[in-house]
Amino acid sequence: MREFAVPATFTIAEDETVVDSVYTQAEQAPGRVLFSRPMGDGWLDVTAEEFARLVSAVAKGLIANGIQPGDRVVLMSATRFEWTLLDFAIWAAGAVTVPVYDSSSTEQVRWILEDSGAALAVVETARHKDLLDGAPDTLRRILVIDDGAEAVLIADGESVSTELLRERLDGLRAGALASLVYTSGTTGRPKGCMLTHRNLLSEVRAILSASIGEVSRPGQRMLTFLPLAHVLARAVSLAALEGGMTQAHWADFKTITGQFTRFRPHAILGVPRVFEKVRDGAEKKARDGGKTKGAVFGFAERTAIRWSEKLDSTGEFAQRPSLLLRIQHALCDRLVYAPLREALGGNCEFAISGGGALAPRLGHFFRGAGLPIYEGYGMTESTAAHCVNVPGAVKIGSVGQPLGGNAVRIAEDGEIELSGGVVFAGYWRNEQGTAAAMPDGWLHTGDIGVLDRDGFVSITGRKKDLLITAGGKNVSPGPMEDRIRSHTLISQAVVLGDGRPFITALITLDPEAFTAWKTANSKPANATIADLRADPALRAEIQRAIDDANSTVSHAESIKKYALLDRDLTEESGELTATLKVKRHVIAERFAATIENLYR
Repeated sequence: MREFAVPATFTIAEDETVVDSVYTQAEQAPGRVLFSRPMGDGWLDVTAEEFARLVSAVAKGLIANGIQPGDRVVLMSATRFEWTLLDFAIWAAGAVTVPVYDSSSTEQVRWILEDSGAALAVVETARHKDLLDGAPDTLRRILVIDDGAEAVLIADGESVSTELLRERLDGLRAGALASLVYTSGTTGRPKGCMLTHRNLLSEVRAILSASIGEVSRPGQRMLTFLPLAHVLARAVSLAALEGGMTQAHWADFKTITGQFTRFRPHAILGVPRVFEKVRDGAEKKARDGGKTKGAVFGFAERTAIRWSEKLDSTGEFAQRPSLLLRIQHALCDRLVYAPLREALGGNCEFAISGGGALAPRLGHFFRGAGLPIYEGYGMTESTAAHCVNVPGAVKIGSVGQPLGGNAVRIAEDGEIELSGGVVFAGYWRNEQGTAAAMPDGWLHTGDIGVLDRDGFVSITGRKKDLLITAGGKNVSPGPMEDRIRSHTLISQAVVLGDGRPFITALITLDPEAFTAWKTANSKPANATIADLRADPALRAEIQRAIDDANSTVSHAESIKKYALLDRDLTEESGELTATLKVKRHVIAERFAATIENLYR
């Protein structure tokens, strides 16, 4: 069994908690701008001193509402400044934050309320409040952010003394429960992951002590747009605050590119689909400008990939590029790469990707274009990132080495197992689930991977997703799906075949790319996917993506047939998680008839 460990270069005292950094920043640098709140066409700055004052005032309001140490408080909202404010206020009151995605269904919300025994809930909208109708008796009050929850809590807290708040803060310990984070439920009913203050501090300090943490310093900006209910966005946001960065929040994925140029961040955190959209958008813009510009983009992409492939794991050239490649790269930088970087704000030093596999080709493209994406790996049970590529230690196609204070090993069956300070305390009220996840003290991830001699981990599949055909062939669908999705026209690919005679796939198209494809191929503008399902040109385009994926596997593993769905998969329809991962069990049920037709 191969194992690799990275020692911690930091310590965590027994009386330290995540909320300490708020008051430390206020004391040491009261005028430092920690947040910028969107206000009209500009931003309203919030200093460290102002933020600490707000956290204390809202925490007092929670105490006034009867919140006791250890109580659970549900927080259901899209990403916004108030989310972070409430998170810290809940901790300052000695309580436990229970994040809930703003897109969660009534059934999911009610299960979390019941299972957590939440005493109070703060939701973003009146619609969210309606979802809480019929909540268990433990829930004493529901506050709505859009209706002034912040002001209500501040007013409620005026009767609470600073001494009582100080008692709550002093009573906190590193081992205390900080958050109950429910898994996204890609395989069934969500389980509550218990994350302690020590878990969160281990994650934050491991990030800041790594070379990737160098950007987390005063004067640098980060735009948070992933759901803060997801542990990755929350952990990176906490690291940014402890490092003294200025953060802004934005929840609308559809308008995020405009906010890049508006806020001009130095670092971007995203999931693979975000970076796929950025790349696809750049290609679409080029192709809309005519055949010449489209050809230039294609050449620039190939050049960026060749450039990146010549870099070694330290980010240096193993062999100096040829004069021709250097000239080509310089030309492409002026024509394609520089405008691409400017579209991301012009200041971005790097991006971090998590929540799913980043296609190596995409990683090479962005690195070759001057915007390295550092891919990491983790899960809710590991408090976000456990492994990550960092400046000076990068292998594209891998998820990097363990962060400081953590270790990874590969079991005999190929399963990735984790240990270290970031590994959670177990599942809430679920001893059986905890024992199954950590039978020997190591977290059994359910992911399959390999570990190289340098300690870099590469994910090759998901244990539960592994397809075993009727002929006994083991097929990992993830890499093939990633390859298919790398084609501009494709939005989602779901590879199937467990217990079946051969491999098939469900395919969806990107709506914007489909519109552009119709224009480029002289198809009616109002034609739907259903109208063009049998169109030879469209089928040929999709088949090229399938053939590309098939070229990476054996004949027995290759996709023999596919079905094109009439629409894309969405989070709103319950088919994707908040980080845009496919819920396979939902797809299998919802498209059962379509799948059966593939095998007739």
